[in-house]
Amino acid sequence: MERLWSSAENPKITSKDIMSEFSGKKVLVTAASRGIGRAIASAFADRGAVVSIVYRSDSASAEQARSAFTGDGHVCIQADVSTDVGARAAVEQSIDALGWLDIVVNNAGIFTPHIIAEVSFEDWQSAWRSVIDTNLIGPAHVCYFAAQHMIKRGGGKIVNVSSRGAFRGEPDGPAYGASKAGLNSMSQSLAVALAPHGIFVGVVAPGFVDTDMAAELLQGESGDAIRHQSPLGRVARPEEVAHAVLFLASAGAEFATGAIIDVNGASYLRS
Repeated sequence: MERLWSSAENPKITSKDIMSEFSGKKVLVTAASRGIGRAIASAFADRGAVVSIVYRSDSASAEQARSAFTGDGHVCIQADVSTDVGARAAVEQSIDALGWLDIVVNNAGIFTPHIIAEVSFEDWQSAWRSVIDTNLIGPAHVCYFAAQHMIKRGGGKIVNVSSRGAFRGEPDGPAYGASKAGLNSMSQSLAVALAPHGIFVGVVAPGFVDTDMAAELLQGESGDAIRHQSPLGRVARPEEVAHAVLFLASAGAEFATGAIIDVNGASYLRS
């Protein structure tokens, strides 16, 4: 079967209109009704893709995003990808609505504080289960169902959104750091396992991003300290995370499969 994505093509973007860079591609983005996910979905739409906006509960935000995106044919899919039923539904309903999938972006994630010296064991257990289910097991299931579809089609791209917390640790939310470290490892394992099928897997690992999820911290007493973790004196914009996702999903980036791209403004450096 002919590969849909060939690492030998080595295309060059010169005078080609960037607005059509992903023309005709069908893209699924989880947690796409707001924040980073919406910026990612919008960036794909701006470049010609048709997007499945997967959301958990906020249908109004999802519909508002869909109506604001460039182009036609975008759909909203309600699914809780932290469950196996929801993960399957997100992929299968997106395929039904769009016809097929070329690119899947696992962006859904939660952070639940659970400081070990302060919480009960019951709360500790609850935090671990909900965070791992949403941040790791859910993306794993989405990857599984997407991969089955992409194998049959002859290829595709999967990009998982991780965090710098996978590397620096999260003392107030250890399940979050562990889930993102697991997501990184899973992504690299799948990059090896799926490469023979023409499926390429990458990771984008942001630091703090200027979204409503981080608004309380950024606007509070710790805001200045957080911003000055980066020598740029600010946190990332959602569009900057989206830019890295689009790179990994683009034609010509296939040999970056297995890569983890840091988007943290040099607030945490590793080698």
